[in-house]
Amino acid sequence: MGILSRFKDIMSSNIHALLDKAEDPEKMVDQYIRNLNSDLGKVKSETATVMAEEQRAKRALEECKSDIEKMQNYAIKALEAGNEDDARKFLARKGELAAKETEYQQAYDLASSNALQMRQMHDKLVSDIKELESRRAMIKSKAAVAKTQQRLNQIGSSIQGANQSISAFERMEEKVNRSLDEANAMAELNAGPKDEIKDLTAKYDSTDAGVDQELEALKAQLKNKEQ
Repeated sequence: MGILSRFKDIMSSNIHALLDKAEDPEKMVDQYIRNLNSDLGKVKSETATVMAEEQRAKRALEECKSDIEKMQNYAIKALEAGNEDDARKFLARKGELAAKETEYQQAYDLASSNALQMRQMHDKLVSDIKELESRRAMIKSKAAVAKTQQRLNQIGSSIQGANQSISAFERMEEKVNRSLDEANAMAELNAGPKDEIKDLTAKYDSTDAGVDQELEALKAQLKNKEQ
């Protein structure tokens, strides 16, 4: 039947595999549930149709068997009544019904097989939907944690880059300090030897006359205040 081929992929669907392929499982899990519920509605409708066909085929088969049994009983009654021609007619009809019984049996077997497959598809969809709904919160929680971890990894990469920049800055600073020390050393060497006598004579040439004069002025002011 066409319905069986249309829903064969549903029978072999794997929810876990679908989620593994999803770019955003947190969003797609809701979409898959909606899709599956839509599929479930179609399968329910088709399953009801196929099961109804199974019941019709079963009733036709049972009616045929009942008619065969009736013809057998009428043939017996006709013989008991001494009506051999009537018995022959009943047995002829029984033969016709027996041929139809084979067709009815084949139709019922096919309808029963189709109904079984449809029920299996229906039950699998119901099971998949229940499983996915029960795991929806867990899947979304894991997806959120995964996104947070990705952000942390990105921040960690940025920090690592910043640390590299700081290290490079410190190396440049050390290089500049080393160059400055070398320049100061070179300047000291270029200044030549220090003249100690010159510094010594300058010490004794200096005078504190200005300080002495200021000190005497302060003494005079104090003396005037006392008087």
